[in-house]
Amino acid sequence: MSLDDVDKPVSKEDETAQTKNGFLALVSRLVFDEKLPVRFMYKTVPEHLNDTGWRMFTGYETPEFLEDEVTNLIPVDVEKMVKIDPSIKELVEYNAGTVWERTPESDGWERVYDFKIPSSEVDVNITNDVDDFKH
Repeated sequence: MSLDDVDKPVSKEDETAQTKNGFLALVSRLVFDEKLPVRFMYKTVPEHLNDTGWRMFTGYETPEFLEDEVTNLIPVDVEKMVKIDPSIKELVEYNAGTVWERTPESDGWERVYDFKIPSSEVDVNITNDVDDFKH
């Protein structure tokens, strides 16, 4: 894949198990409770088979709001989100690592390159001591 291909959606020929889309995105509760538009979205590596990896936000979420993912991020069918906001239809075809935003003054989306996508923290202890394994 050349650098020219980085900004293009994944084609069916290039799709792999890692890039294959599920059907759900995690969407900020503010989109539905406050009827706010999605203005910031990114795609992380999907966490399960139904997950697309897309995370969609309004831009008004506080750090405290984002800490409570279980309450404040709702799994929503990506097709439903496309019906709510047709401007994201082409964007949801992009691969993990993609970040998009649109400012309140603009209706168009812009690609973001300086945002570090959060990753799930996994606490793993590695040992070679057989006695540490519990059966």
